[in-house]
Amino acid sequence: MAGRKQEIQYLEQMYQKSGNQLLILYGRKENGGRELVREFCRNKKFFYYYAPDISPQSQRQRMQKEISDRYQVAVSQDSYDTFFKRIKSGDGSKLVVVIDEFHRIQKKEPQFIESILKLKAKKLYPGPVMILLCSSSIPWTEQELPQILGNSMKKIDGITKIRELGFLDLVRQFPHYSVRESVKAYGVIGGVPEYMKGWEDQRDIRYNICTHILSERGFLHNKAEEIIRSQLRELSVYHTILETLASGKHKLNDIYQATGFSRAKISVYLKNLMEFDVVEKVYSFETGGWQNAQKGLYQIRDTFLNFWFKFVYPHLSEFYQMEPEDFYDQYIAGELERYLKRYFVNVCMEYLELQDMVGRLPLKIHKMGTWIGKKGHIDIIAQNSIRENLICLCNWSEGTMTYDMCQQLFQSMEQAKITANYYYLFSAKGFDEKLVKVVDGDDRILLVDMNRM
Repeated sequence: MAGRKQEIQYLEQMYQKSGNQLLILYGRKENGGRELVREFCRNKKFFYYYAPDISPQSQRQRMQKEISDRYQVAVSQDSYDTFFKRIKSGDGSKLVVVIDEFHRIQKKEPQFIESILKLKAKKLYPGPVMILLCSSSIPWTEQELPQILGNSMKKIDGITKIRELGFLDLVRQFPHYSVRESVKAYGVIGGVPEYMKGWEDQRDIRYNICTHILSERGFLHNKAEEIIRSQLRELSVYHTILETLASGKHKLNDIYQATGFSRAKISVYLKNLMEFDVVEKVYSFETGGWQNAQKGLYQIRDTFLNFWFKFVYPHLSEFYQMEPEDFYDQYIAGELERYLKRYFVNVCMEYLELQDMVGRLPLKIHKMGTWIGKKGHIDIIAQNSIRENLICLCNWSEGTMTYDMCQQLFQSMEQAKITANYYYLFSAKGFDEKLVKVVDGDDRILLVDMNRM
């Protein structure tokens, strides 16, 4: 399965262990958790149950019928204890029991988890069993489930969050794209497997945006509102805050000035958005120039939502009236390159992480981040455990990288009160001759052409 090799290996290792295992997998459904489970269960004995959002009685009746049909047995009593007594592998092999969207059962029937724990403890099913409880409700899994389980949390053998895939996974998925085209796609749809499946790497970015996002028939046409609506209420407040963030207002006071909502209200809604992985609080890398750094910044974390609220949502009247190509040319084309800078920085960070893993950096990364100053910016600071620094400049949209750009970096470093042991200069459009001559022979500085990454 593309991009999920690590997760599959982990599940296989747990499956091969003796005894019973209880694992929790959770994450947004677009990230492909269901496909991951399907791949893992291939060639294994398993029982899979998807829990719809229905009444407790209907839920039990549904599971009762599915077990009865699957195993050709009579299930007399209407209880989860009874249900789990009737499942079987049919031989001595380990049975994988998957309860998908299990939070829908647990919320309405608190005793459900007790039956799961009995199943793990071999009180219901004698044979070896591996239980996978899956959920697409991130806040419930991260906050409410630990409270529900209490001391029984220690009986959970593993909790795995199914996250987006990385840039390298997208590159592998889009073999017809150049690195530059892959960065553009990454800045629009991120590493979401579901979105990557529908994207056409034999067509350019403009075509894909017009066809799959701006067109009424596009599979991402109404996706942004669907994401928000599926998890949150009071859409008007969330939409207002997200549009404000996408417009470049990242401080609580700026959001307050733009929306008129109270600071307390904004804080609550931002907290909710952060719990759903839609928004994140941005922390500037800690340096000696802390007084020169900006603090308390928020930004949209979800890549596709960031694109939508930046380019489409502010122009909905035009969006619903104009042809997709005309809308793209008027409202997206001119700003897209500048918007993509943030995602190019993310790509450069992933490149450094991969180089670090195979020991190809001049230092071992202990922590990495961005410095956001009041008068300057440092794209990437990678620091080792003894505070030696690798400073990076990432040029996406400015043409060839020049020595003057480096001078601006040095000024930002003065503001941050930080020095560099090494420099990596990333450029999407090459380097000018003066810069190449200046750095020639200096082992502390490496020029990284994006097209050779």
